[in-house]
Amino acid sequence: MEAIVPWAQLCEVIEPHYPKGEGGRPPIGLERMLRMHFVQHWFNLADEACEEALLDSTSLRRFVGIDLGRERVPDGTTLLKFRRLLGEHKLGEQLFAKVGELQAKGVKVGKGTIVDATIIGAPSSTKNADKARDPEMHQTKKGQQWYFGMKLHIGVDSKTGLTHSAVVTAANVHDKHPLPDLLHGDEQRVYGDSAYSGQRELIQSKAPKAKDLTNERVRRRGGEVDEAKWARNHEKSKIRARVEHVFGVVKRLWGFSKTRYRGLAKNATRAFTALALANIFMSRARLMAQVRP
Repeated sequence: MEAIVPWAQLCEVIEPHYPKGEGGRPPIGLERMLRMHFVQHWFNLADEACEEALLDSTSLRRFVGIDLGRERVPDGTTLLKFRRLLGEHKLGEQLFAKVGELQAKGVKVGKGTIVDATIIGAPSSTKNADKARDPEMHQTKKGQQWYFGMKLHIGVDSKTGLTHSAVVTAANVHDKHPLPDLLHGDEQRVYGDSAYSGQRELIQSKAPKAKDLTNERVRRRGGEVDEAKWARNHEKSKIRARVEHVFGVVKRLWGFSKTRYRGLAKNATRAFTALALANIFMSRARLMAQVRP
């Protein structure tokens, strides 16, 4: 990540909104705070836990650029303020867009988009100061299991496997509703699981040339399986499965399977930043080849 993250370009996104320190104490360097914020994402750390990790780990301090002999580690409150700055100006979305813009240069993208959604759980307990659950989160049923939280909907390029669009909603929003926002409009093919079945008109409202290759429902009335549809779904899923790689990085590798903050907006900032970092991580082999002499 030291070598392949476009630090200068990402700092340019935040710099117009970052405090200048005029008439007061000079602010901590922007790139240093951004590096600390990314460490928080990669290791799924709370604000105070990120501060403690930097105090404990020489390698993390070296990555962030902190010399304890000359300066202190930024505390959890400083990181909290930086995170709020990103959320207030929707800079998570802008970082995601900037990474996508940079990666589009010199990369031949596919003509298809894979759409999918995953549930990010939220605390359902009311044992808190407000005696209430997060009002912006909702419950939904998947299979025989009930979940409470939000949904992360993404659109992934069918060739590169990189995410080019995302939408955050409460968990009770059906997967099909954000579908047009997950398409860029130039698709020739759209892939998705059976939750998107029968949405051809919705797809063509955004991408008129797109062919609907979403999975069909295979069970007839009475529970009999349509073998022909099942076989077609199997072939489509060889491509559709690439979307799961993104969720594997964001949810399993970096631990964003549960919300850390209250409200959709704060968690959306985290989601967009995580997707931007996931795109960089999933392109690491190509990016490292570019930076090697």
